[in-house]
Amino acid sequence: MKLHLFAITLLALASCSSQQSVNNPVLNIEGGQIQGVISNDPDVMVYKGVPYAAAPVGDLRWKAPQPVTPWEGVKVADKWGAAAMQNSGKATGDFYYKEFYADGDPEFSEDCLFLNIWTPADAVGNADKKLPVAMWIHGGAYDHGYGYEITMDGDAWAKRGVILVTINYRVGIFGFLAHPELIAEDTQHSSGNYGTQDQIAALKWIKNNIDQFGGDPTNVTILGQSAGAASIKNLVSSPLSRNLISHAIIQSGGGIDEQVMPEQSLEEFAGLCKQLMDENGLTDLQKMRAASADELLKIFNSKPASLRFRPHSDGVVQRYGFTTATFDGTIANIPYMIGYCANDNPTMGAGIQRFATERKKQHTKPVYTYLFARPLPGDNAGSFHSSELWFMFHTLDRAWRPFTEADYALADKMTDAWTNFAKYGNPNAPDTDDWKPYDPENDFTYVFDIE
Repeated sequence: MKLHLFAITLLALASCSSQQSVNNPVLNIEGGQIQGVISNDPDVMVYKGVPYAAAPVGDLRWKAPQPVTPWEGVKVADKWGAAAMQNSGKATGDFYYKEFYADGDPEFSEDCLFLNIWTPADAVGNADKKLPVAMWIHGGAYDHGYGYEITMDGDAWAKRGVILVTINYRVGIFGFLAHPELIAEDTQHSSGNYGTQDQIAALKWIKNNIDQFGGDPTNVTILGQSAGAASIKNLVSSPLSRNLISHAIIQSGGGIDEQVMPEQSLEEFAGLCKQLMDENGLTDLQKMRAASADELLKIFNSKPASLRFRPHSDGVVQRYGFTTATFDGTIANIPYMIGYCANDNPTMGAGIQRFATERKKQHTKPVYTYLFARPLPGDNAGSFHSSELWFMFHTLDRAWRPFTEADYALADKMTDAWTNFAKYGNPNAPDTDDWKPYDPENDFTYVFDIE
């Protein structure tokens, strides 16, 4: 009897192993071979911490992202990659720390150029699936955040037939420092937009590799919130990336006329950065690259408030800002979805309306506008900046807040709208038209709230 049971157990294990090998093939991507793991949903495969560029350390600090460093054997993608070097989440203040960072900080490192992929398990290894792809860019004022924060998950997206990719990119002094010596060493005389170049490298990685995960490299939606939304505005404006994008979603990043980039020239910005470095004893590029990450973070924290490390016009990566690109018609000619939260900056609505109106004048591709108006339960914060993230990622069960059945229904509606837009460039389900494209004559904005 014992031998019989042992034989049955071996057969069961062999069957499981065979099933796992069928449903979880080894994929060949840039850098080597990789294998994912079953996500929280058994019908979804997740790939965590996939490198999309070489570690930007040593001589690669403050350089454009370089090709992935190859690895040996099969990489099992079961662990998140380190987040970009930054301050602890406690620096965001008590409110946001309780909301988004109560589980503590992830690992921080300059070696941070990783992405994460959620895809239907039956799509893995099947290039003929050609599922729509969405690339999420996190917010965080360009100086903090990462692609697997507590609100962010791709199970609900993959269940709806959309592959979700989230990325890390260099932030703060590591991602946006310009310097005269960096300009001099660069063949195109650019400097300081390394975080944006990381985002572009991730887009190119998707184009070259996502078919292995069942994705369609010709149907890629980019979306982001806050600084992530501003990043979307930069990517649809940049000549290096706008042709890689099929649709764009801009969440709480404003529209046109908002000041996104600093007014000073690249040379002036680089001079201010040099002054900061000189004052801290890093008087040449060799010393700057030899400094520890912790030392640079300390310098970042000591900078004057007027010196802001963020994307800027450099003539190469960003020739000019989103507002100029919108008016001269050089942003990506694609469908847009753009909106904000009711308790965001009150000027956001006007800027979004101006953008939608200008696009209507120039192009036939639609712009869909929305307002997230649900005051979140549990306190008096209302529909605060970032509050919609729980809903469009459908991660309400991770929050401390006492969400109701009506909130879960709203999350279903929002996740459906976001994934429909990734599929069709239209947030409506097929054969429905509840959500009208923006037109100055009807001034239609879709309002998300509980019923």
